[in-house]
Amino acid sequence: MPGLTIGDTIPDLQVDTTQGKIKLHQFCSDTWTILFSHPGDFTPVCTTELGKMAQYASEFYKRGVLLVGLSCDDLESHKEWIKDIEAHTPGAKVNYPIISDPKREIIKQLNMVDPDEKDSNGNLPSRALHIIGPDKKIKLSFLYPATTGRNMDEVLRVVESLQKASKHKIATPANWKPGDPVVISPDVTNEQAKDMFPQGFETANLPSKKEYLRFTNV
Repeated sequence: MPGLTIGDTIPDLQVDTTQGKIKLHQFCSDTWTILFSHPGDFTPVCTTELGKMAQYASEFYKRGVLLVGLSCDDLESHKEWIKDIEAHTPGAKVNYPIISDPKREIIKQLNMVDPDEKDSNGNLPSRALHIIGPDKKIKLSFLYPATTGRNMDEVLRVVESLQKASKHKIATPANWKPGDPVVISPDVTNEQAKDMFPQGFETANLPSKKEYLRFTNV
C-alpha cells in the first residue's frame, strides 16, 4: 500500500515490538492511535523525540490515544536505545511499544520511507506520524525530514481537534488551541445550529454578507 494517506485503512500487519507481537488492527481497535516512525536507533533527533513522546504519553492516554513507534533496527537495539532515551529525558518512561523492521518491509507498507536517507541496507524510515481513528483509517499525517524534530504540543493539539470534529459538526480554525472557539461546519444551517449548539454562536460580519463563518464553543 505505497500510497497510504489520509482516509486509507492501515494494513493489518503482524509486527514484532519491544512488547511482543501485535496485529495492528487489533491494537488500534476502537480507539485512537498514533503510529510514528524514526530514521534509526541511537540518532540524536530521534532520541529527543521518543523521550518527548514518553513525557507526553500520559496526556495522550487521558484522551484515549495509544502510541506505537517504529524504527528499522532490531529489538535488541531498541531495548538498549530505550536506556539512552530515558536517561536523556529524566522521569520519562518508554511504556509504548516500538516496532522492529530490520528488513525495511513494514515502512514500505505504511508509506514511511525516506527516499533521500539511505544506509548500507537501503532506504531508512522517514520521520512520519499517522494519527489513526477508531475505524482504523488515517485521519492526519505529518511527514518531516530527518533533520527536523516534531513538536509534541502540535501533535497533542491536532489530536484534540480531530476528536472534537468527530463528535460535533465543527472544524478548528487557524492557530486554534484547546479552549478556543471552533467554527460550525458550512453544511449546518443556522436553524440546525441553534439546536445543535444551544450555548449559542456568533456569525462574523463579512463584506460578502455570507453567513458561513460562525464561531461557537464546544
